[in-house]
Amino acid sequence: MTRDHEPVAAPDSESEARTATYQAPLEIVKELYAKLTAGDPGGALALMSDDIEWITMMDYKVAGRGPQKVLEGMLIPAMEEWEPYTLTPHEFICDGDKVVSVGRFKGTNRATGKHVEVDYSHIWEVKGHKIVRHRQFIDTGKIEPARHPG
Repeated sequence: MTRDHEPVAAPDSESEARTATYQAPLEIVKELYAKLTAGDPGGALALMSDDIEWITMMDYKVAGRGPQKVLEGMLIPAMEEWEPYTLTPHEFICDGDKVVSVGRFKGTNRATGKHVEVDYSHIWEVKGHKIVRHRQFIDTGKIEPARHPG
């Protein structure tokens, strides 16, 4: 005989607090992806701390800290180079204030017309409901051919 519903223990206040701590960073990171997907870079920047550190593996260099530096060094150059481009996370791993997202970058290079699809991993750190650090890991060797004619 099978049961339709398994009994579920009511969470105590300590476990609820622990869950809320772990969910908040995840929800903030998911919101950032949603803002970028919706074409709302201002909304994405609002989720970042004033001194966010943004580390990339591509040619885009974020010189200094802060949302304006991320906009100038990463978001604007990426939007200018790739049309359209998407970052689609399909897995999240959370540990306290850290969130790892694993997903797929897709884009067509404006200059060459070449399309590329490549997996990525991002490591996010969230403190005080703001993203304070981002680290990007992506196979640049698969992206580079799309950036060059021929």
